[in-house]
Amino acid sequence: MPNASIKKVIPCKKTDLINMILDIEKYPEFVPWCLAGKIHRKDDMKDIIEIEADLTVGKKFLNQTYKSHVTYFKDMDKIIVINIGGPLKHLKNEWEIREINNQSEVNFTIDFEIKNVFYNMVMKKSFDQGLKNIADAFEKRAINLFKNF
Repeated sequence: MPNASIKKVIPCKKTDLINMILDIEKYPEFVPWCLAGKIHRKDDMKDIIEIEADLTVGKKFLNQTYKSHVTYFKDMDKIIVINIGGPLKHLKNEWEIREINNQSEVNFTIDFEIKNVFYNMVMKKSFDQGLKNIADAFEKRAINLFKNF
C-alpha cells in the first residue's frame, strides 16, 4: 500500500485553508486528475463537520469514482478522510493544520490501496510525484484565493 506524508507552510489563515479543503465540489478546478466532486451529505455539528462525497479521478476515458467519509474535528483542526466505496480497497488520509504567525502549517498523510492489482502497481510507480503535484495544487490554490488575507 502506498503511504506518505507531506508537510507544508502555506501563507493563509487556518480557517480559510480548512474551508478550502472541505469545499470538495471545487476540487476539479485545481486538483490534478480530479474530474468531478459531489457532496451528498454535509452535517455541521457542534464539534465536527461530517461530509459524504464522491470524487471522480482519472482521465477522460479512464476514470473511477470513489465515495469518502470526511470528518473535520473542529477542536483539533484535523480532517480525516476514509474510503467508503469505489475502486479503493483502503484509503485514509489526514490533514492536521496549525496556525503559526498568520500562516498555516499543514501535515498531510495518506495511506491507500486500489482493489485492482494492476492499477495498484502502476500507482506505486508514480505515487510520489503524483502526491507532490496534488500537494502543490492545494498550496497554489490557497495562495491564489487568499494572497491578500
